[in-house]
Amino acid sequence: MSFPSAHHSLVSVPWRSRRHAALALGLMSLLASVGCKVTNDYAPPQTRPPESFRTLAVDSPVTSALRNSPAALDSWWKTFNDPLLDSLIERAVASNLDLKLAEARIREARAQRRFIKADESPRLDAAGAYTRSRNSENTVGSFGSDESYDLFQAGFDASWELDIFGRVSRGVEAADADLAASVEARSAVLVSLLAEMALNYVEHRSLQISLDIAQKAVTAQESTLSLTESRFSAGLIGELDVARAKAQLETRRSQVPPIKIAMARSAHRLATLLGKPAGSLDEELKTATPLPVIPPDIAVGVPADMLRRRPDVRRAERQLAAATARVGVATTDLYPRFSLNGTLGAQSSQFADLFDINSRYWSLGPSVTWPVFDAGRVRANIAVQDARVEQSLTQYEQVVLASYEESENAMVGFLREQARRASLAASVEANRRALALAEQLYSSGLADFLNVLDAQRSLFVAEEALTQSEQAVVSNLISIYKSLGGGWESLPPHADKPTPHEKSGISDPANDPRP
Repeated sequence: MSFPSAHHSLVSVPWRSRRHAALALGLMSLLASVGCKVTNDYAPPQTRPPESFRTLAVDSPVTSALRNSPAALDSWWKTFNDPLLDSLIERAVASNLDLKLAEARIREARAQRRFIKADESPRLDAAGAYTRSRNSENTVGSFGSDESYDLFQAGFDASWELDIFGRVSRGVEAADADLAASVEARSAVLVSLLAEMALNYVEHRSLQISLDIAQKAVTAQESTLSLTESRFSAGLIGELDVARAKAQLETRRSQVPPIKIAMARSAHRLATLLGKPAGSLDEELKTATPLPVIPPDIAVGVPADMLRRRPDVRRAERQLAAATARVGVATTDLYPRFSLNGTLGAQSSQFADLFDINSRYWSLGPSVTWPVFDAGRVRANIAVQDARVEQSLTQYEQVVLASYEESENAMVGFLREQARRASLAASVEANRRALALAEQLYSSGLADFLNVLDAQRSLFVAEEALTQSEQAVVSNLISIYKSLGGGWESLPPHADKPTPHEKSGISDPANDPRP
């Protein structure tokens, strides 16, 4: 014998019961259709960025200028035309552990959204039970026999909360915003990763140049010491010049190990960013190459573009949206909750009769719960959520201001450092000429050896300063790209892509740089 269907059970009940059930269902459906949310819909905060970056007005004799034309930042590192840098960044995007952690958090937020959204649908539970019971002898005659008996039960329980005041929909809205914030957090990690890879790579190349300068200085100092010792043996100079030459040589040699230490650290850092053990890139990085050449014109757009593009700004805005939605969730606790509940099953004292048509039982009807006294718990929770909204709004404003600061600092550093680099380049040429003259006069016996030492020291200092300045120019350009939020668009095809509900409310869909 088959288990009775729900349809069969309902149509076999008395007509009056069916009418009451239909009226209850109709009333609940009407309430659901006219239900309203108890809080206002979220509106993104209005920001009024400046029309252009203040630093673009800096009057500085530079070789590479910044323009406020629209910026193409999808793959900004490729403007350096360095194949090894391109390869390192590609591998970092595929294997960096911070990025994998951010992607796992996206999957967590996506699953959490599905978990919350499930409350929009009815819930159906299957249950079965068996009990053996015996009544008290003192109840015999009042409640029946004192003999033991069996009870077999099987059936389904269904429940459905009607989202009349928007508790569930606000919860889904908050989960949507949380998911979008996790997507933006992943993009922010990617932007930082790209910049950190490029900065460490440029630092390593700069250290290789510094090491070459230091080693050449050691070689030159060894030649100077040899010449000095020869002149001392010939009786042309005193021992003081030899001692000074030895001291200068050892000073130059002492400057080589710190450079090698810094080189090893930068190589180790690059390997870690790739998710590899320290030392994995030593073979690839052992050949020194010049620093990347910066383009003559660099488009940076306008502040409004930056705010729409930066993932940290977008993330802060989505966190504000989530906090606002949770105020609505908390507020609905002030209002009643309406549900539809139903039970359909069979019960019998004999297992063989459990699936008989006469063993069926059912119930169907609405329910309502409304807190009457909770000692202020609901209103306290609303106050908590309101305070979190205030915090999220303040954090959003902080992120916006920090983005202006970061971009302006990077731009002014880039422009001013170019002027410093030009002066240092002229200083290096002048020091080379001074050293050549000092060595010529010393060889002719027309100048003191101290002049040679001073000229060598000045040239080494100027060359090292020029190298550091050239690194600073490239590093500041990388910082500009990072401050503008460039690079997150370069997500590989297999990575998590945002869905329409994950889009940030700050963006104008017509101008949204998100793919």
